[in-house]
Amino acid sequence: MGILWTIIIGFLAGVVAKFLMPGRDPGGFIITTLLGIAGAFVATYLGAAVGWYRPGEGAGFIGAIVGAIIILAIYRMIVGRRHTV
Repeated sequence: MGILWTIIIGFLAGVVAKFLMPGRDPGGFIITTLLGIAGAFVATYLGAAVGWYRPGEGAGFIGAIVGAIIILAIYRMIVGRRHTV
């Protein structure tokens, strides 16, 4: 159930991250929400490694949003370089 909850939180975090970082993203809404899910997983595992979360405990909504914004920013830098070169 923990992974399913992380996916749901990540989906919502991806939507919020899209609103917080507006702009044209290659891939659109679906890629942004997938990056949000990835951000939730990153926040969960980094938080567990640092000691913020216990093993098996998912990241909170704010942590998932921060993870999604970080991954979205990295994605924009990588994809932006491909289109400009």
